[in-house]
Amino acid sequence: MKKATGTPTELQLSAGRTAVFGALLVTIGPLSMALYTPALPTLAEVFGTTEAVAKLTLTVYFAGFTLAQLLCGPLSDAFGRRPIILGFFSCYLLGSLLAWLAPNIEMLLLGRLIQGIGASSGIAVARAIVRDQFSGEAGARIMNLLAVMLGIGPAISPTIGALTLSAFGWQAIFVLMVAYAGFILLLTLTILPETNAYRDARLIRPKQILASYWRLLRSFEFMQPSLILGFTIGVIYTLSTVLPFVLIERIGLTPLQFGMGMVLQSGSFFMGGVVTRLLLRRFSTEVLLAPALICCGLGGLALFVVTQLEFLSFLSIMIPIGVFAFGASMAMPALSMRGMEPFPEIAGAASALMGFIQMAGGFFGSLVTAVVVPDPVTALGVVMPGMAFIALFLLILPVKKRGVEEPVSS
Repeated sequence: MKKATGTPTELQLSAGRTAVFGALLVTIGPLSMALYTPALPTLAEVFGTTEAVAKLTLTVYFAGFTLAQLLCGPLSDAFGRRPIILGFFSCYLLGSLLAWLAPNIEMLLLGRLIQGIGASSGIAVARAIVRDQFSGEAGARIMNLLAVMLGIGPAISPTIGALTLSAFGWQAIFVLMVAYAGFILLLTLTILPETNAYRDARLIRPKQILASYWRLLRSFEFMQPSLILGFTIGVIYTLSTVLPFVLIERIGLTPLQFGMGMVLQSGSFFMGGVVTRLLLRRFSTEVLLAPALICCGLGGLALFVVTQLEFLSFLSIMIPIGVFAFGASMAMPALSMRGMEPFPEIAGAASALMGFIQMAGGFFGSLVTAVVVPDPVTALGVVMPGMAFIALFLLILPVKKRGVEEPVSS
C-alpha cells in the first residue's frame, strides 16, 4: 500500500496539540448525550408528548453514533482524517441546527439522529490521529488524556445543561452544541494537518471495507484488547440502565440526588486517568494494565458481596462502582494502543471497530439485565462482576505479536 505524499512536518502535530485536539474530538459524544438529559422532561411538555417518546431522542442519537462509526473509520483511512472531520462535524452542525429550530418532536428526532451520525467521527478519528503519529508509551500518554476527557465530559455536562436550561431555555442547549461544532470546524480548517500517511481511496470500496474489518476480527492481537475494553467500558454503559432503578427505587434517592451522586462514578473515572498520568512517569502502560483490571475485578467482587448480603446503601454500591471506574480508566490507554498499533494503514477502521465493540459491550450488558436477570439488584451483583472477570480472563490468554512498520517516527 502506498503512503501519501508529504513531508513529516506536514503530517505531524506536536504531542501537545494532538492531545488538545483529540480531547476536543472525543468529548463531543458524551457531551451531546449528558448535556441534553436535564431537558428531557421539559421537551416532553413543550412538544406535548410522553416521556417515553422524549427518551427516544437519546435512543436515535445513540443508534446513529454507534453504527456510523463503522463507516467514518474506513472513510478516514481512504481519504484522510481531516476531510472526514470536516464532513462529519458539518453533519453534526446541521443536526444541531435542526434540533435547535425543531417545530415538533419528529424534527427533533431527525436532528438528534443526524447529530449522532456526525458525532461518531469524534472518538474514532481522534484515536486514529494519535496512532498516525505516535506509538508505544508516547501514544499511550495521549490516549490517557483522552480517557481523562471522557471522564470529565459526563461529569460536568449535566450541570452545564441544567444551568443553561434554567437560564435560557431548552433551545440554548442546542445553541451550545452548534457553537462547539463550529469551533471544531474552525480549528480543523486552520491548524490540523492531514496525519494519515497511508491514504488509499481503494479502502472505501465495499469489498475493501469488509476485508479491513475481517482482518481485524480474525486478529486476536486486535480482538483481545478490544474485547477487554468492551467488557470493561461496557459495564459503564450498562450501569446507566441499572443504577436508576437501584438507587431511586430501592435506596430511595430523589432524581436530583441520583444525578449528583453519579459524580462519584464519573469522578472516579477521571481520577483514574489523572493517577495513570502520574504513574506513567515511572511505569509503562503495560505494567499498569494488570493492576487496573484487577481493580475492576475487586470492584465487581465487592458489588457481588454487597448485593448477596443485601447490604444496600448509596455508599455500599457506589464505592465499588467507583473502584471499577477507576480501574477501567487506567486500562484504557494500554488497551487502545495495544489494539491499534499493529494496523497503522487501517487505523481508522481499527479505532471505529474498537469503539463499536465497546458500545456492543454496553448493549450486551443491558440486554442481559433486561432479559436474563431482570431484577436490578441481582443484575448489579452478577452481570457487572461477570463482565469484569471475563475481561481479566481475556488478559491472561497468550497473544502472538508481529512487527509493524511505523508510518511516522515518534
